[in-house]
Amino acid sequence: MERPIVALVLAGGTGTRLYPASRSDRPKQFLSFGRDQSLLAETVSRVGFADETYVLTRESFADGVRERAPSAAVLTEPEPKDTGPALLYGAHRIREQVGDCVLLCLPSDHRISGPFETVARTAARVAVETDGLVTVGIDPDRPATGYGYIKPGPSENGFAPVETFHEKPDRETATEYVREGFYWNAGLFAWTPTALLSAAASSPLAPMVERLEEDPGAAFDAVDPVSIDYAVLEDAKNAFVVPAALDWDDLGSWDAFERVLDSQNGNALLGDAVTVDAAGNVLASDGHVSAVGVEDLVVASFDDRTLVVPKDEAQRVREVVAELRADGQF
Repeated sequence: MERPIVALVLAGGTGTRLYPASRSDRPKQFLSFGRDQSLLAETVSRVGFADETYVLTRESFADGVRERAPSAAVLTEPEPKDTGPALLYGAHRIREQVGDCVLLCLPSDHRISGPFETVARTAARVAVETDGLVTVGIDPDRPATGYGYIKPGPSENGFAPVETFHEKPDRETATEYVREGFYWNAGLFAWTPTALLSAAASSPLAPMVERLEEDPGAAFDAVDPVSIDYAVLEDAKNAFVVPAALDWDDLGSWDAFERVLDSQNGNALLGDAVTVDAAGNVLASDGHVSAVGVEDLVVASFDDRTLVVPKDEAQRVREVVAELRADGQF
């Protein structure tokens, strides 16, 4: 493949569901969660095979990105408006600076192991050969309700057309999706800048496409926050999926840490902890946590903040953050 591969790492979010570890000035991607490197640094290292790497973030995070990923170029978006506007802006700016290339787009806060480079190069090849929009589909190992799903068409030469995208299902539906051979939608994409911008020109993001050349700031003002999946991919006629047998997790909320942390006495621990007659808990702290006689809780304590929530309601941390933001305390 003659076109250069340019990695575009999205790092503008805060990771609100991992409060209180993540805060407005300390986003999830800057944290290491017990590893040697931050999630952002691990992601940039993962795409080290790319010809160039860009990190797209908000202005207030730019210095932190440069500190943690000094080998990457940094782009700052005018304002955070979800993945749709972010990816269009990144495609436009990189096409200006690099020219004819293929973009490998990925979040900055996932944990991935396995043959990622092979999968990524395949996705890039398919994007060029089809002039289409390519997503990576993770082969699921459980009926997860926190992920979107992709129904593939007939596979040929390592990829398949996307028949349909499906939003996060209930458990019964997720079980059926896994049985029928659907993939998890991991938010890993490949396309040329021209292919993405052309597809977006007939989407809810069309007002942004029309203004990008003249005034990127006005382009952002012209659209509402929207994900790239909802705005472009779900209605695209040229969407393809490359299957991937990767060990993948997006660490979206505290209950996810049960899958990636070592278990001690039946509890997932991050930091120092003592447990007595406690099981099935996620205990995370930058200091010390003691848990006695409790089950299936998340206890997360960082700085001067502590969160306690039933593990199966971990998504409700967003409600806490919404109240804190309203009071200027996040």
